[in-house]
Amino acid sequence: MGIHLITGAGSGIGTALAGRLAARGDELLLVARNQRRADQLRQSFGGAQVIEADLASPQLEAALLEHQTPERLDSVIHAAGIVALNPVANLSTAEFLDTLLVNLVSPIALTRWALPALRAARGSVIFVNSTAGLNANPHWASYAASKAGLRSAADALRAEEAANGVRVTTVFPGRTATPMQQAVRQQEGGSYDPSDYLDPVTVAIAIMQAIDLPRDATIPEITLRPGP
Repeated sequence: MGIHLITGAGSGIGTALAGRLAARGDELLLVARNQRRADQLRQSFGGAQVIEADLASPQLEAALLEHQTPERLDSVIHAAGIVALNPVANLSTAEFLDTLLVNLVSPIALTRWALPALRAARGSVIFVNSTAGLNANPHWASYAASKAGLRSAADALRAEEAANGVRVTTVFPGRTATPMQQAVRQQEGGSYDPSDYLDPVTVAIAIMQAIDLPRDATIPEITLRPGP
């Protein structure tokens, strides 16, 4: 039985992953941005521990220091993220910084806090990225930049922590049937049909395969796209 720290467990890929891990008897340590969300996560995943820490806050590190680092963590999965579409001509500095804070800065800060427990367990860090981190399209500058930066940070972390037995995997899902995707389609002015996109459970299964992989191998990157 493992113990896993997950962000973004309140919806989409994070919910699917937390549910499958809990169903097999693993322990969950979930991150919630406020008391209301913390209560919701405790109701959804009975027995889960919850840390209140707002990933959008510049004071995230101070909030994390109020919590004791677990003795061991088999994985840390960064599934939380935000997206707001805007052309560069209309992209405000505040909007850009907010996206970078949630999608890039906070995962690194949370990983740093969790590293002693990850090293103790020879665990895995999973960054749920996006195919937007591989190729940027019009109006996606802030989101794509945050995800491209996250890929580079993951590459550096992978090389730094290999000697400590910590594996690092970046997952690049294509469009996935989540509330975030539904909001994106509204911003794009298009229709939303969940059957057109990846199922969040499919992405969760891929993440679990990376976590459960025998110790003689590692999966640096996984790219998933909707099937034919």
